Amino acid sequence: MTTTTAPAPRATHAPVAPNTPSKLRAWATRAPLLPALVFMVVVTQLPFVATLVISFFDWNALYPDAREFTGLGNYSEVLTDPDLRKSVLTTIVLTVSVVVASLVLGLCLALLLDRRFKGRGLVRTLLIAPFLIVPVAAALLWKHVLYNPEYGLLNGLLHYVGGPQPDWISNTPLLAVELSLVWQWTPFMMLILLAGLQSRSAEQIEAARVDGAGPWQIFRHLTLPHLRRYLELGALLGSIYIVQNFDAVFTITSGGLGTANLPYTVYQSFYQAHENGLASAAGVLVVIGSIIIATFALRVVSSLFREEVSR
Repeated sequence: MTTTTAPAPRATHAPVAPNTPSKLRAWATRAPLLPALVFMVVVTQLPFVATLVISFFDWNALYPDAREFTGLGNYSEVLTDPDLRKSVLTTIVLTVSVVVASLVLGLCLALLLDRRFKGRGLVRTLLIAPFLIVPVAAALLWKHVLYNPEYGLLNGLLHYVGGPQPDWISNTPLLAVELSLVWQWTPFMMLILLAGLQSRSAEQIEAARVDGAGPWQIFRHLTLPHLRRYLELGALLGSIYIVQNFDAVFTITSGGLGTANLPYTVYQSFYQAHENGLASAAGVLVVIGSIIIATFALRVVSSLFREEVSR
C-alpha cells in the first residue's frame, strides 16, 4: 500500500505595495532644489538650444529679412575657412603650450612645497595668489606693468644690465599671451600635484630609501607613476578652461598679430561682422570640444576616487 502526499502549496507572493510615504518624503527632500534646477536650465540650456538653432541659419544681424536655412553650411564654412582654421590651430597651440608649461612648473613647485621648511605656509599662499586674480586684471598687469616697452618692468631690468629694449607684444605676441596664462595657471597645477604628493605612502618611500634608492630613482619609479592620474586631471581641467580663454587674448593683443583663438574669432564674427549663424556654429564646435575634454576629465576624477576608496 502506497501513500501519496499532496504537494505542498506554493508560497504566493503578494504584490508589494509601493512605499508611498517614503517616495513622498524623497520628493519633499528634492523640492527645494527644483528652483535651482529650473534656473540652471533656463540660464544654460535654453541659450545653448537657441545657439544651436541659429547655427543652421545664414543670419546676418544687419540684414534680418534675408535670413535663410542653410543646414550644416555654417559648420562647413567654419571648418574650411582659412582664417577660422588658423584660429583653431592657434587655440590648439595656445592650449597645449600653456598646459604643458604650467604642469612642469607646477610639478617643480609642488615638489618644493612637499618639503618641510620655515615659512612654507607663507610661500604656499604667495604662490597661489596669481590664480586668485581676476583674469582681465592679470592680463592688464602683464600688458602694462611688465610688457610695456617704455615703463615696463622687464625692459627696466634689461636697461639696468645694459640689454636690448624689445617690444614684447609686437615681437612675440603669442608668447606674451602664453606667459601671462602660464603665470596664472601654474598655481592651479601646483595644488593638484601637491595633493597627489601628499597622498603617497610614506612607508613605501621609506622602504625604497632603506633599499638604497636615490632621490631620482624614487621620483622616477614611485612618485611619477603615482602622480600620473593627477597629471592627467590637471591637464584635462586646464585644457577645458584655456581652450575657452578670451580675456588674455582680448586684453593683451586684441586678437591681432596672429593670436586670435577660436573664442576671439567667435566674438569677432558676432559683434563685428554680425554673422550670427557663423558665430553660433563656431561656438557650438567650441562647446562640443569642451564636452569631449570634460568627459575624459570626469573619467579621470572617477578613477581617482576609486583608487582612494580601494586603499
